[in-house]
Amino acid sequence: MIERKNLVMFAGPLLAVSLFASSFTAYFLSDYYNRLHMRILEDICGEILEKEPAAGPAILSALKEYRFEPDPPAEQNMIRDWGYGEMGFPQPVRKAVGLFAAAGALAGGAVFLLTLLLWHKRNVIRIRRLTAHLETVNAGGAGSLFAGGEDEFSRLSDEIDKTVTELYRTRDAALAAKNNFAENLSNIAHQIQTPLTSASLSAQMLYEKSPSEYLDKIRYQLGRLTHLAKELLLLSRIDAGTLPLEKKETDVFTLLSLAADNLNELFLGAGVFVRIPEGKPAAIRIDPDWTMEALMNLMKNCMEHTPRGGSVCCSYEQNPVYTQIKIWDGGAGFAKEDLPHLFERFYRGGNAAGGGIGIGLALSKAIIESQNGTVGACNLPEGGACFEIRMYR
Repeated sequence: MIERKNLVMFAGPLLAVSLFASSFTAYFLSDYYNRLHMRILEDICGEILEKEPAAGPAILSALKEYRFEPDPPAEQNMIRDWGYGEMGFPQPVRKAVGLFAAAGALAGGAVFLLTLLLWHKRNVIRIRRLTAHLETVNAGGAGSLFAGGEDEFSRLSDEIDKTVTELYRTRDAALAAKNNFAENLSNIAHQIQTPLTSASLSAQMLYEKSPSEYLDKIRYQLGRLTHLAKELLLLSRIDAGTLPLEKKETDVFTLLSLAADNLNELFLGAGVFVRIPEGKPAAIRIDPDWTMEALMNLMKNCMEHTPRGGSVCCSYEQNPVYTQIKIWDGGAGFAKEDLPHLFERFYRGGNAAGGGIGIGLALSKAIIESQNGTVGACNLPEGGACFEIRMYR
């Protein structure tokens, strides 16, 4: 129904203009033919009078008594018998008819092209309006796309509005679920932290009075739980978007060196070296403290998989798009089945070091991504695991 209406709206003006042009052309040709016939008759009568002056009264009588007959008798078709047809006398008529036909065709073509251009221009304007609306939505804006009429564009606009509304609803529901999860996680961590602190103090006092292997294990596990509670609190703040990030220009080499210095005791205990060659000056705009925390988790992971006497290496480079930081070790590398899950929370691979809780890499990923960065993991061709960080400008 809508397509038929559009066809009528498109063909109606074109048909009206064509009929007007046809009527005007028919009237003009009729007048032209009358004048042409009169001139031909005058020329013939003049030729007759020039050769037979006495034939004037007979010609005048014939003109007065002439009556038009659509189908004249055969004996009156002497002109045809002499070899003359309808177009035998007015030779210029052919040219005139051709010119009028060409003019009509050009006029019709011009009207058609004009109508087509206007229709195309209207469609382009509506497409641009739809595109601008989608760009506004993608940029986080709101608003409804109103389109008058009942054509395909109107139906498309309605469907876009429905889709955008559903996307907004889904986004709001996802944000609400995320905030609810972060709030619950924070509440659980807070509730756990209080009894953990009390239990840790009690265990410490008992150990000081009567040291034993069992009390030492209890203290170790309580320490792990305390660390887990702190990490959960940090993750909940990142999920809720309440982690305070004070971004400033920071030298990459200095950042890596400070992260390694904070892990110095762990590296010495494991007998692992850290190598950070100084390259070209490179600076990134990040929160130094939290970014250092993320780098320390990655370095610590590499250290745990490096044999004694080995090294954890770091490098960095900068281009107009991003700053890339690589941290790798000389160990056995990641298991192939672990690579897709390394940064998932509480995931522990088959080669994970003992004592971990599977949250360090997830925390590093969350901190880096909250500062317009990405982090990935891979195995080096020559062996060893590698973390690759990209901080985009």
